Amino acid sequence: MSKSTDAQTSLAPLRLALWQGPSPRGDIALACHQIGLALRAAGAMGAAALVLPEVFLPGYNQPDIPAHALQRDDRVMATLARAAAAAGTALILGYAERNGDTLYNSAIALGSDGSTLGHYRKVQLYGAREKGLYRAGDRYETFDLCGHKLALLICYDIEFAPHVAALAAQGVQAVLVPTANMMPFTHVVRATVPAMAANHGLAIVYANYCGQDGDLTYVGGSLIVGPHGEILAQAGEGPALLVADLPQPDPARLSTQGQDFRRIAPSTL
Repeated sequence: MSKSTDAQTSLAPLRLALWQGPSPRGDIALACHQIGLALRAAGAMGAAALVLPEVFLPGYNQPDIPAHALQRDDRVMATLARAAAAAGTALILGYAERNGDTLYNSAIALGSDGSTLGHYRKVQLYGAREKGLYRAGDRYETFDLCGHKLALLICYDIEFAPHVAALAAQGVQAVLVPTANMMPFTHVVRATVPAMAANHGLAIVYANYCGQDGDLTYVGGSLIVGPHGEILAQAGEGPALLVADLPQPDPARLSTQGQDFRRIAPSTL
């Protein structure tokens, strides 16, 4: 066993939470109220972090995203940082970020002390609407939480095996994923996310919306998956707060695809 594996097994289990609920539909005050309630509940259950859906501020499918986009240092972020500190629980929040004249589909990790742990911009923009609204990100983001190495991805990003493989190669133990997965893509919560976890030997926390949002119907199904693809907790179609302890990986069960993969040269026929 390597020194790094020894260090991981000596750590206390990491307890993580997610909140699944309806879109706040542009009501920032309502969104902040819901975040505060979820943070307090997650904190009371001892969760080290709470993950919320994609673009929760102001809501993924709002028609006026540019008017409601926030800067990283916006007073709303300062308010939420204080709420995370009061709850003693880190907050992973999806939001529409304004940087000058450019918009990004972003996620920020606010620590239990109110500091910023990490910030990520979605790499794989989905569909014509996202590509018309946002500029794509160009880098991964990892950070430490209670001695565990975590990373952020957003929604469609987690469906690309090369991104998950790249994070696993960096020693990431869990990927936290704000999402807005809508009908008819139920296969993502049923099969894709557990398979990505199992194939790359890391946990995934996938926080989705539920209900109707304009012309979208969200599939719900938010889930916390362990490093062998085991579903530790999963929501149905309604609002839910999920909390689970991430298990330590069993070396005998971890996928060896990374080292066993054989590249085949393109055929010249």
